[in-house]
Amino acid sequence: MARYTTDVALRWSDMDAFGHVNNNKYMVLLEEARVSMMFTVAEAAGVPGFRQGVVVARHEVDYLLPVTVPAEVRVELWVERIGNASFTFAYELFANDKLALRAKSVMVPYDTAEGRPRRLTEPERAFLARWED
Repeated sequence: MARYTTDVALRWSDMDAFGHVNNNKYMVLLEEARVSMMFTVAEAAGVPGFRQGVVVARHEVDYLLPVTVPAEVRVELWVERIGNASFTFAYELFANDKLALRAKSVMVPYDTAEGRPRRLTEPERAFLARWED
């Protein structure tokens, strides 16, 4: 299995009144990892289509450990499923090398000009297949 791994930075503003990273801030951390892969890495591989439009259709999250600031945080993500007009990312978020979160996101390519979902292109499918479990 090939995983895309990236470090993400925590900010003091990510903490809630209880001194740990707020649950909604995790979505931002996962987004940072996802955007890095779909935009930067995909574009370097000659696949710019995701930047033109992709939306989240569903999130599923299991919070395993609280994370406090400061911490070294890394997100590992891979593709769990590739369909015709959607795909699913799976994630593991580690804080100081401890597994703190598991999540999944169903992603849908989106045609912003038409205002509707679209099918994955063959180059997009090939790029995603590199990261498939």
